[in-house]
Amino acid sequence: MAQFLGKSTVVRNTVWMLVGQGLRLVIQALYFTLIARSLGAGNYGAFVGVAALVGIVFPFSTLGSGALLVKNVARDKTLFARYWGGVLTTTGVAGSVLFVMVILLANLVLPAAIPRRLVCLVAGADLFGTSMITACGQAFQAFESLNWTATINVLMSACRLAGAVVLIAIDKHPSALQWGYLYFCSTTIAAIAAQLLVLVKLGGPDFSLRKSAAEMREGFYFSASLSAQTVYNDIDKTMLSRLSTLDATGIYGAAYRLIEVSFVPVSSVLNATWPTFFRTGSEGVSATLRYAKRLLVRVLAYSIPVSGILLLSAGVVPYILGPEYFRTVEALRWLALLPVLKSIHYFLADALTGAGFQGVRAGIQAGVAVFNFLINLWLIPAYSWRGAAWSSIASDALLVCGIGTAAFLLSRRPKPVLADAPANV
Repeated sequence: MAQFLGKSTVVRNTVWMLVGQGLRLVIQALYFTLIARSLGAGNYGAFVGVAALVGIVFPFSTLGSGALLVKNVARDKTLFARYWGGVLTTTGVAGSVLFVMVILLANLVLPAAIPRRLVCLVAGADLFGTSMITACGQAFQAFESLNWTATINVLMSACRLAGAVVLIAIDKHPSALQWGYLYFCSTTIAAIAAQLLVLVKLGGPDFSLRKSAAEMREGFYFSASLSAQTVYNDIDKTMLSRLSTLDATGIYGAAYRLIEVSFVPVSSVLNATWPTFFRTGSEGVSATLRYAKRLLVRVLAYSIPVSGILLLSAGVVPYILGPEYFRTVEALRWLALLPVLKSIHYFLADALTGAGFQGVRAGIQAGVAVFNFLINLWLIPAYSWRGAAWSSIASDALLVCGIGTAAFLLSRRPKPVLADAPANV
């Protein structure tokens, strides 16, 4: 294990994230099963469609300030108060603007059958609550105290599970709107608790930070990258709700949720090693690429068997979620390759980010997001959720090719580009 990750701190943090994510995995599985079964495919599809729409703009709720905090505080711990103040200010302002934008977009892209109050509740929960929970986790990540990052992640999932239990106790077959109210309340409670934890453990904010143009641009690159990632991961769900049916959205959304759950151990390693990518990046992209390759060899030893397990065991899904999700079996089998593809392009992409090429990463991801949107305009009306599954596979494969090619070409440059020189991205 020490040879795998190189430093005891990274090993310890990876173990913490694996333990935390493992517990979160169990909680999420219970939460997902309860909500999917009680709502049914149609109501679950309505919620998924709204959440996917909010998810597209969600990364801009902090304008990359959380990622900038990790990058700079990982190098100089005394900068925390200044960058934490920047996170709080940016989230308050950007989240408010995006909230209004989502409400306006919902009238254009979501079917009339979805209540607009549900849009308001999910947008409020995610743009303010989830964004702050994520930022609190990043604050501890910058200090490489991922035991607290893991705690915050578990707390968020536990609050949502509690919300699901309360909902079902009130109504065994609730509507999507009823779940929206509980989703908002549970997320708000977790966000308040996470911010109090940061205040006690790390200290309060300093609101005097003024960002340079280069730093604001780099923050935008982080947000654009995450938004593009959300587009090619989730926009198909919003498009399904509009161009197909809510039942189809629920079927496909359930299958994709299972893929996300299977990817949790890989996400743990990604979270634990992100600060190290930034430090390694001072030696250039060749150094971060070597580090990524060492990690990737071991991660694929997990992802490849998991893809096989998903393919072979998909038939048990209807027994867990209910007969309404019978067609999720085929959807899950189509998507079973995604853990392997995602493992490859995420680690290669972090190699680019660590070396200061976040702009290159964002550009490639944005191009794939546009490709995903355009191909879904053709595939979803013609093939419903099957078309969405095919576009997901094509998009992740394209990311592997694009990011892999960029990493190879940049590593061939004669002089390394320092990670703290965003003007070169």
